[in-house]
Amino acid sequence: MTTMRAARLHFPTGKLSVEDVAKPAPGAGEVLVKVEAAGVCLSDVHLVHGSLARPRYLVGDTVTLGHEVSGTVAEVGSGVTGWNVGDRVVLQAGEVRGDELWTRGVDYDGGWAEFALARQDTLVALPDAIPFEQGAIIPDAVSTPWGAITTTAHVGPAQPVGVWGVGGLGAHAVQLLRMIGACPVIAVDPAPAARERALAYGADLALDPADPDLRTTIRAATGGLGLEVAFDFAGVTPVREQALRLLAPGGKLVLVGLSGEPITIANSTRFQSAQYQLLGHYGSEPEAVGQLITLQAGGRLDLAASISGVLGLEEAAEAVERLDKKVGDPVRLVLRP
Repeated sequence: MTTMRAARLHFPTGKLSVEDVAKPAPGAGEVLVKVEAAGVCLSDVHLVHGSLARPRYLVGDTVTLGHEVSGTVAEVGSGVTGWNVGDRVVLQAGEVRGDELWTRGVDYDGGWAEFALARQDTLVALPDAIPFEQGAIIPDAVSTPWGAITTTAHVGPAQPVGVWGVGGLGAHAVQLLRMIGACPVIAVDPAPAARERALAYGADLALDPADPDLRTTIRAATGGLGLEVAFDFAGVTPVREQALRLLAPGGKLVLVGLSGEPITIANSTRFQSAQYQLLGHYGSEPEAVGQLITLQAGGRLDLAASISGVLGLEEAAEAVERLDKKVGDPVRLVLRP
């Protein structure tokens, strides 16, 4: 039996270990990808720590983590068309099976491994000009905020928007919002380093949520109206409560950060009379990754600053620890087998 190294999470114990497993072989319509880079996401940290529910569709009790993956085609299964050995690719962060969305590295084995299986329709070509490390983070770290902005919130030019939480997803949200013309783009984060990052990524203002003048500052920056759209990338209740209070009439609060906590509305009468909208968001449409690759290749996006560190696959547990404790204030850490 041919084996490979993979970082596996055992849900009953919460143990993450890099071990030898059987190297998969592509079946009909499948492609085997040699992994060149795999992103480490805060949701991976939540899975390891058990703060996210056990995967709904996972068969068994152990999974190879990693939903942000890039690499080269190593083998193609029967019936595969359009892909050849050596092609540079990015893997979608999940796939639709029937009426259900399965997430890579959660509901089935992901890319924290030397090789990863992918259905042929979940591959996206990666141009030579884009490094594997940058390509790997486009699914989720970039495509999830892109979907939240364009598909769920339908943000347009000159709309005042707020971004709570300027981490791996929120930083890219700031960059993307500026790119499409939202104005002003106001970032809110308790960490000074995160606020500095927000300004570097294109925010017009970067504010501390504990600032007693926060409401006054945002009202002044938006002509007294408030935010037309607020994005919660932190996934915590105080953020949602604060963002709701700062919306303009008819404003939208988009929940992107995962928490598993109940959603509460302190003043439902005000919520209704102001005609606020509360919108949940998860992932992105299949075409989003291709769109973002085109934008990056065309010079509209620059993801070089988003790669905060590259570690070997054997250092997966260290990467999780560094992201959890914000060591070095990372945007995205990347594993390279």
